[in-house]
Amino acid sequence: MAKPEIPAQLSTELFEYLQGEKLVLLGTVDAETKAPGISAISWVKSCDEKRIRFTVTNNSRIVANIKKNPQVVLTIVGLESVYSINGKAAVLEGKMEGVPLKLAKIEVVIDHVFESMFWGAKIVQEPEYEKTTNAEKAKELDLQVYEALMK
Repeated sequence: MAKPEIPAQLSTELFEYLQGEKLVLLGTVDAETKAPGISAISWVKSCDEKRIRFTVTNNSRIVANIKKNPQVVLTIVGLESVYSINGKAAVLEGKMEGVPLKLAKIEVVIDHVFESMFWGAKIVQEPEYEKTTNAEKAKELDLQVYEALMK
């Protein structure tokens, strides 16, 4: 029996889903300890079916981890399932222009997309989060970040 082929790009549904404002879990390898680590990120956007960009503060351990080992996994809980997107990350900009925060622009080139939900179940409610800062300022910042992220 032939093994099913593992997709090497986002489906149309995943591409659309990753157009911002989603909770995404990012797995990296710690630059010092070599242990796996998971971080929650939210400024994430798909560029096309083969690339995803995200941003974190430029002094984040995530940046150091990616510089040392570019292999990452993005985990998405949505579309009634769980998806693991493996790829190679690169820091495109150490400090993005056009945003008031010191943010690094990171791009992931996708190697594989796995549906990793356990058998016989589906996600019935997607994770939600609420910003605890000034809502108007947060929305303004989000617009600036997403615009700079896609330049």
